[in-house]
Amino acid sequence: MAMGDSFFAFYRSSGQSIPDIVGKALKRPVENRSVSGARIIYKLPLSGSLGFNISKQYRPGQWEWVLMNGGGNDLWLGCGCSDCRRKMDKLISKDGKRGEIPRLVAKVRSGKSRVIYVGYLRSPGFGSPIESCRDDGDELERRLALMAKRDKGVWFVPVKDMVKSGDKSYHAADRIHPSVKASRKIGQRVAGVIAAN
Repeated sequence: MAMGDSFFAFYRSSGQSIPDIVGKALKRPVENRSVSGARIIYKLPLSGSLGFNISKQYRPGQWEWVLMNGGGNDLWLGCGCSDCRRKMDKLISKDGKRGEIPRLVAKVRSGKSRVIYVGYLRSPGFGSPIESCRDDGDELERRLALMAKRDKGVWFVPVKDMVKSGDKSYHAADRIHPSVKASRKIGQRVAGVIAAN
């Protein structure tokens, strides 16, 4: 099962989303419950139950693996590209032990599923709306990596190394979301982690 934001939801209608690619690479079905615009911290109950709250996307079941992402919308939209430290600490503490993300991962792990938490691409430059979020993205992912190290059933898969400066081929026209090429490469990277474990 996959849960998260538009990073996972992009290209779902054409069967080329990151979770779709993982399923094709492993020849296994993947239920993609991600929702564009979803956040980890989301207070509105009705739209939250429709998947805009990432934790509400989870359905208990016999999932061997649960693919997750999230936190980008919380930082980019939730703190308005200003001082994101308080929001970051609510998402995940500096040591990776506390916060909404570790709480959600623990909930999924209580069902015995293994978890892969996927990081985000970085901006190629060229006036991307997420250019100023680079340092916050790096800090979020440092914390996610610490969280994953504490549990042998959790993997953090970074993808920020894929985008070289000036290379627009990994992003859609909005320079935020992955291109079809990036979706394929990220899906293959995630599938490789699953196949190796």
